[in-house]
Amino acid sequence: MSAVIEQTVDAFRQSAHHWLASVASPVDPSGGWGQGDDSVAVFESWTETEEREHTDAISSWEKQRFDAGWGPLSWPAEYGGRELPNHYEQIFAEEEAGFDVPRRTELFGVTQQLIAPTIAAWGTEEQRARFVKALLRTDILACQLFSEPGAGSDLAAVQTRAIRDGAGWIITGQKVWTSGARVADYGEAICRTDSSAGKHAGLTAFLIPLDAPGITVRPIKQMSGGATFNEVFLDEVRVNDADRLGPEGQGWRVALSTLAAERLDSGNLGAGTIDRLLGLARNLDRPLTAVEVDRIADAYVRSMIGRITGLRVRASMAAGAQPGPEASVGKLYATETMRRTSEIAAQLLGSKLVADTGEWGTYCWTEHLLGAPGYRIAGGSDEIQRNIIAERVLGLPREPIR
Repeated sequence: MSAVIEQTVDAFRQSAHHWLASVASPVDPSGGWGQGDDSVAVFESWTETEEREHTDAISSWEKQRFDAGWGPLSWPAEYGGRELPNHYEQIFAEEEAGFDVPRRTELFGVTQQLIAPTIAAWGTEEQRARFVKALLRTDILACQLFSEPGAGSDLAAVQTRAIRDGAGWIITGQKVWTSGARVADYGEAICRTDSSAGKHAGLTAFLIPLDAPGITVRPIKQMSGGATFNEVFLDEVRVNDADRLGPEGQGWRVALSTLAAERLDSGNLGAGTIDRLLGLARNLDRPLTAVEVDRIADAYVRSMIGRITGLRVRASMAAGAQPGPEASVGKLYATETMRRTSEIAAQLLGSKLVADTGEWGTYCWTEHLLGAPGYRIAGGSDEIQRNIIAERVLGLPREPIR
């Protein structure tokens, strides 16, 4: 049986490579050092115009993939998929990395890997028909309207309110740290619909069109210089009950589906950066020290382990299980790997990290160094992930409620 599977995988890989070669140029086999964009930014520093231009280019590539049958490979055929085992997604990604195609931003991961599966799981028949395939093809782009200024890491403490108004709802509140809000079409919002219920029981999820009257998007300047994140203000935004995702009062369970997928997706953070780090090490104008060689080898091994952990979780999902605490392990591991990668780059570069000499592939690491700490908060803080692992894996007592 294993030989048959191996032949099938090999045939798939060859077919994917052949199609990619027919529509895109291969990257320089030497790693492309010194060519093209040298960005290793964790969070991009684009203007709104640049963000829209890049988003359009990425979406065009996603549509081309989808229409050629290389889109959501593991999804059912009704959504444009091929119902292949989940690890085929990774095989295609490995082949795709060898070609010059647009690099996906976080918004695309949120759209295709977080919100599309959540709607598939919780949406009505009409919502699934309307949204899922369109999200996977990126005809519609969607962001998360979860975090709030006063809620910290406790999503269940959100205070954005949705009040019944005839056949619809009126939503008022503020969301923060929303990636891609300037260019997204919809936002998955968690709102409080029953203030008298327990904080987890009084939440409901909605799919809110971001061009609705009453919505204001305000970019947040980050320390790396860009404005990837946004504040989103909702001032008596009216939505139909058909925009409600899942039953009223079940918003916490809907959010958990999205968050589990987010942590699973976060396990792949920085997967491509290790190649650039290796390129940096190979192109230094001095020999590496023994300590540097050891640390680079450790970073490479960690990146491989991170990928394997992600494959294990995806295989579990393909077998019918929901993403569990293993996704939190992957997320913690990925953020620590990103931190170590930044430290190694700083050690290799010295003053070139903070003084722009114009040399390709050097000063660009500043943005990685400044952006990487953000992922210790994004997608659920490190403290939240450790709580999940402690309580659900190790069986330790829950934290006392103060």
